[in-house]
Amino acid sequence: MTREQEYINFLSLKMAISSQTGFDIEKSELTPTLYPHVKDTVQWAIKGGCRAIFSSFGLQKTVTQLEIAKQIIAHKGGKALIVCPKRVVIEFKAQAKEHLNMDVTYVRYMTDVIDCKTDIMIANYERVRDGDIKPDYFIMTSLDEASVLRDYGTKTYQEFLPKFSPVPYRYVATATPSPNRYKELIHYAGYLGIMDTGQALTRFFKRDSTKANNLTLYEHKEEEFWLWMSTWALFLTKPSDLGYSDEGYELPDLIAHEEVVNVDNSTAGVNKDGQVKMLREASTKDFRGKAKERRDNLDVKVDRIVEILNRPENKDDHFLIWHDLEAERHAICKAVPGCKAVYGTQKDEEADIIIDDFKNGRLKYLAAKPSMLGEGLNFQYHCHKAIMIIDDKFHDKFQAIHRIWRFMQKHNVHLYLVYAESESKIYQDFILKWEQHNKLVDNMAEIVRKYGLYGLDAQEKMMRWMFASREEYKGTDFVSVNNDCVLEAFKKPDNSSGLIITSIPFSNHYEYTPTYNDFGHNLNNDKFFQQMDFLTPEMYRILQPGRLACIHVKDRVLFGNATGTGMPTIDPFHAMCIFHYMKHGFEFMGMITVVTDVVRENNQTYRLGYTEMCKDGSKMGVGCPEYVLLFRKPQTNKSKAYADIPVIKDPESYSLARWQVDAHAFWKSSGNTLLTAEHIANMKIDQVRLLFKDFDRNNVYNYERHVEIAEMMDRINILPRTFMAIDPTTDHPMVWDDVARMKTLNTRQTQQNRQNHICPLQLDIVDRLIDRYSNEGDEVYEPFGGIGTVGYCALKKRRKAFLSELNYDYWFDGLGYMREAEMKASTPTLFDLMEMEAV
Repeated sequence: MTREQEYINFLSLKMAISSQTGFDIEKSELTPTLYPHVKDTVQWAIKGGCRAIFSSFGLQKTVTQLEIAKQIIAHKGGKALIVCPKRVVIEFKAQAKEHLNMDVTYVRYMTDVIDCKTDIMIANYERVRDGDIKPDYFIMTSLDEASVLRDYGTKTYQEFLPKFSPVPYRYVATATPSPNRYKELIHYAGYLGIMDTGQALTRFFKRDSTKANNLTLYEHKEEEFWLWMSTWALFLTKPSDLGYSDEGYELPDLIAHEEVVNVDNSTAGVNKDGQVKMLREASTKDFRGKAKERRDNLDVKVDRIVEILNRPENKDDHFLIWHDLEAERHAICKAVPGCKAVYGTQKDEEADIIIDDFKNGRLKYLAAKPSMLGEGLNFQYHCHKAIMIIDDKFHDKFQAIHRIWRFMQKHNVHLYLVYAESESKIYQDFILKWEQHNKLVDNMAEIVRKYGLYGLDAQEKMMRWMFASREEYKGTDFVSVNNDCVLEAFKKPDNSSGLIITSIPFSNHYEYTPTYNDFGHNLNNDKFFQQMDFLTPEMYRILQPGRLACIHVKDRVLFGNATGTGMPTIDPFHAMCIFHYMKHGFEFMGMITVVTDVVRENNQTYRLGYTEMCKDGSKMGVGCPEYVLLFRKPQTNKSKAYADIPVIKDPESYSLARWQVDAHAFWKSSGNTLLTAEHIANMKIDQVRLLFKDFDRNNVYNYERHVEIAEMMDRINILPRTFMAIDPTTDHPMVWDDVARMKTLNTRQTQQNRQNHICPLQLDIVDRLIDRYSNEGDEVYEPFGGIGTVGYCALKKRRKAFLSELNYDYWFDGLGYMREAEMKASTPTLFDLMEMEAV
């Protein structure tokens, strides 16, 4: 097998298709009375071993989980645990008896578990979260209405991962994964052991570099994302998704009635500028404003509820009344005769009686919060009308709607949506999320219909994301290729480049293309360096003996919600790179440190916040600088240190003084005085920054004085919150503090309304490296070409360039910059013309 074939095989193993960890079961072994779609789902889930079941309301998700537990115990022994919201326990007990003729037991503590006589047990989330129930005791677990984990917060999710990871057969089940809450979906993947949450984030989502956790699914990744989801999650909207008849599973019409109540706009108040507002308005982002509107408009909303109930078409019907505030509950129960409520501080026995009475038609009006009764309960047999006070908690409300709008409902469902006219934006946001949810479910259901339950064509279809084209452009002094850099490196001649400058992908931190060739498209550091193991030997072969490879890298921030540490930590990526390149024969020559703006970094990661520092400084690290790692390919003649083709400096252009600054440390001297607050207060920030740098370079450094200046700026309200105005400076040649962070080709990209590079390399860095480590006429090689920064700088400095780049848009944009640089380098200057004339 050739090296190229080995590489292609490595790429094919990247396809994100979840493995099967379960076992096969025959349909004849299943409970005979199960519906066909339930039998198929059970078989699929048991074969997968760890799977997500997203079955629509009324498709017997409860029975499905019970049957899975029953069959796993029958084949593998042990006990099974189903975790569900507290009020859903009664449904599991009832359906286990009705459909499977078996008993299940509700357990609160491990003593209950040990003494339990049934093989299948039920517990609520609080019991598991608080440690009363030990999941690793069980062979099978299922998280019913798993989306409620969101309400418990990230901490609970992180606690559930290690608690449940020893369980061989793990399942999650919910009817409503949140619309565009992609993080929720990939949290399920992490919990099930399908893919690490951080890796899934990197693989499928672009991030806002200015704001943490602002995720958007890559457009070019959307189809692959849903196809990947289909290998471990089943979205089932109706039996026909699996090829069965929908008879008996036709949803009735849902008729929504907008019930807008008027508000007193004369009390709208003033805005932040002191201007009188014409209308009262509650924004989805204004938490105080929303709460105030809810309080101020409570009475008119309750009056509208009473009026709805008393309409002739409604007087004889049973109603669910969904609210969210305790004050609303009290007002509703007071205003509506015979209305009873279920609430958090209520005794379980009382709540169970009220639920049972309403479920069986003995109670006409039931009021509750969606967070209490919105999941898992079936109220469709005696109720087909509901009133809902609208707020921005879409998921809870959407679940609540489906307590009556579900399969087996015999009547059209009427939903009365009550909101104040000042809450119109909240209502519009609610409707938008509903539309997004429907799109999400339709996407997944379509994939099930298209590829089948087991995704038999998934591997074949996902192969299409393998890079399969090549395009080359040759200038006078440069070659740029749109191709996989490894495949391209295989073709380059030995000892053909005098310098390598590259900013390698920072492990799997970003993906730059939708292809599996992308180095960022790897599960972890180990897999990333396995792919680098194909490229680095080629870089070594291509580089001339005695010459340098300059590798730009940065350490990675690992967030506690992805690692389980509860705090941000640092992945020492630069150190891993040092050992990687040394493993392949390079000699390590040192590294240059490029300082970065810690305030800007914190705005992107939220890991170094001042407020958190005040709470506990022990969890705070420092900002992440960038590094240029210097590696040398050993020269042929080991008796001398000179390269086979030395990089020779002309003393006229490279002075003794410059050498001393480059090669030696520095001593600071004192002299100037500190600026006063009055001086600083009248200056622009850029002036302050330049003056501080000048002062810091010409004076003995004093930490306390540095802090004093910053505190003085803070006191007079001119200390920026989005960047560092007086960052530390140094003249040490191994630490570059004067690199212009914004001096990249991205500036040109923005001006031309083109796609920005995710991690642009600063022009300053490349210029210095080229000057220091190459001769005019040398070829500078960059395997990760990006938007052509290295080629652009090399051509300006009268070198040749060879670049490869996988992303077509980056590659195409880079051609423009390199053609421009080549043209400028070949255009004679006035001095050139004068010399030519003299000759």
